[in-house]
Amino acid sequence: MKDLKEKTIHKEYKFKGIVVNLRTDDAETADGMKVKREVVEHPGGVAIAMEDEEGRFWLVRQWRYAQERALLEFPAGKKEPGEEPLKTGMREIVEETGYAGKDYVFLGELVPTGAYDSEVIHLYYAVQGEYLGQHLDADENLHIEKYTLDELTEMIMRGEIIDAKTIAMTFMIKERKRRQHG
Repeated sequence: MKDLKEKTIHKEYKFKGIVVNLRTDDAETADGMKVKREVVEHPGGVAIAMEDEEGRFWLVRQWRYAQERALLEFPAGKKEPGEEPLKTGMREIVEETGYAGKDYVFLGELVPTGAYDSEVIHLYYAVQGEYLGQHLDADENLHIEKYTLDELTEMIMRGEIIDAKTIAMTFMIKERKRRQHG
């Protein structure tokens, strides 16, 4: 099989921000061709699909500035420097819903935009635990909604849910449950 790895020759940062950095790289392909690459550096994140005792999942509807619209998503958040993904997930689910999760199951990783973005989202399923109180960030404004997997599937198919991590997790959990009960 042909080698695909590209070698970084030089990195130049164009912007360093609160959430992302932007750099342009000089690189060399496996064939020896010199190329330019643009990279958005992101610390990564975690998304949690938390199910209540009635089989409904907690989602948040919030304004996404870059998209210029509100999106319906599973709760998620950015990893802090050096923070383990599960710890991020446990923190974020309480911050956004007020409830702790329990019996966490790692579902895998999702790369939302692999062509130019370094972000990796770690995906977890959890069962709703005890109420601890919601602790939103000062600039966070969201609505909490709950839906079954079948309702989420229909919303995805109608184009009402367009968030990639929410779409992927819905189908991953649905398939996991099918295999467990199949």
